[in-house]
Amino acid sequence: MFNTLEGIVHEGKIKLLEPTVLCEGTHVLVTVLQNEETQFWTEVSQNSLDKVWNNPEDDIYAELLQK
Repeated sequence: MFNTLEGIVHEGKIKLLEPTVLCEGTHVLVTVLQNEETQFWTEVSQNSLDKVWNNPEDDIYAELLQK
């Protein structure tokens, strides 16, 4: 099973941004996200989310919540 963890490079080492327990010898894969790639995926994700959540058909749910 894969578990994705976010991290940053700090003083030449990868520092995880969330506390986690990894056993000694755990194998990991590291994917480096470049700033341009990060921006691209953020925009693509936002476009997809907008199509799902920002549509007139969902207005009925907002109306029901107000009642």
